[in-house]
Amino acid sequence: MTLLKNLSRTCIAATIFTTLTAGLGSAAEKIELFNGKDLSGWSGDGYQVKDGAIICTPKGKNLTTLKTYSNYVLEFDFKLPPGGNNGVGIHYPGKGDPAYTGMEVQVLDDTHPKYAKLKDYQFHGGLYTLKAAKGAKLKPLGEWNHKKITVNANHIIVELNGTIINEANLDDLATKHPKHKGVKRRAGHICFCGHGDPVAYKNISITDTSLPEVNLTGFTKLYNEKDLTGWSNDPGHIGHWQPRGKVLHYDSKSTAKDKNLWTAKKYKDTTLVFDWRWAESSTRTLMRPVLDPTTGVAKIGPDGKPMHKKVIELDSGIYFRGNNQSQVNLWNWPCGSGEVYGYRTNMKLSQKIRAALVPKVPADHPIGAWNRMKISLIGDILNVTLNGKKVIIDAQLPGVPAEGAIALQHHGSALEFKNIYIKEH
Repeated sequence: MTLLKNLSRTCIAATIFTTLTAGLGSAAEKIELFNGKDLSGWSGDGYQVKDGAIICTPKGKNLTTLKTYSNYVLEFDFKLPPGGNNGVGIHYPGKGDPAYTGMEVQVLDDTHPKYAKLKDYQFHGGLYTLKAAKGAKLKPLGEWNHKKITVNANHIIVELNGTIINEANLDDLATKHPKHKGVKRRAGHICFCGHGDPVAYKNISITDTSLPEVNLTGFTKLYNEKDLTGWSNDPGHIGHWQPRGKVLHYDSKSTAKDKNLWTAKKYKDTTLVFDWRWAESSTRTLMRPVLDPTTGVAKIGPDGKPMHKKVIELDSGIYFRGNNQSQVNLWNWPCGSGEVYGYRTNMKLSQKIRAALVPKVPADHPIGAWNRMKISLIGDILNVTLNGKKVIIDAQLPGVPAEGAIALQHHGSALEFKNIYIKEH
């Protein structure tokens, strides 16, 4: 089962991605693709800027971003005239018809009588010629709609006004449509595909979720992408901690007494590099503190009380040296992943030590996207980098054991790992 199918099954509201991303404080930076004034950053003819919006003219065809993108979350508002037809091209190489050399997400007033005999993939939100959308309900003509397109490696999610209307696995679609060139692409320009109708766009932004490069010289694979050789595979883990080729999938349902997945080997000073993402969402929400990295405790709000945010609870982590106190957290808390909760909440330690174990910035990618983490524990000094940002810098873990196994933690959330590498110092 793909990540996208899992998300469809478990989400109680179609706003799940938006809610989760907001809960993290927008760790990956959202960049405006349109300044509201002119077409800087775009290339193409037949579009004009009026009243803070990009509008297609009768001569409008393709309006293309100058930059190319691979993994991202694209958001924008759009307004359709009666019978209006446009589209959003993704992974467009800059030449040819975006619906075929890239892929096109339909932007269409499919309620108009002239579209009475559309093919299923031609309705609003469909991936043209590839996959039909479901449940697309546009606002009345003349009102602004909001669309979000999440592109994550071989997965695409299309949301309309907070409702998921299309989900696709590009690898599966490439198999079904072997002659389609665009579905095989995994990067390219974004473009608006005009057909001469005055479709309008505004509030266009993108969140780039591409993973940073990591130098793996001197590292060895900790997960062999075939089986759990090198890990203590308790019988209760079978069918739950599941090797799926490059991805190690955990469904959160191990029946072992110790549900964490431990390395068979014990390690001393190490650097661990891995990719991870949430494999399912959750219906559970909790209030979590908004931590201050300068103090190690919750920030004080305008009412004089500690600040908290409601988040959808997702929780896991990495245990180092056989010790659950020296755990680097993976979770959906407002501070972001990387905190060492066991030490940060130990009031016997100095404030300086505890504060250093709060992430400097939230750096998680939106839920469903892969994250890349690098954790180094040399002696009792910890450093953590998440998605290219240093979140824990030279933090001390007093009394941490000198040696012990490493574990991928079970804390009730389904998640996936890949590209797990380790270097011993």
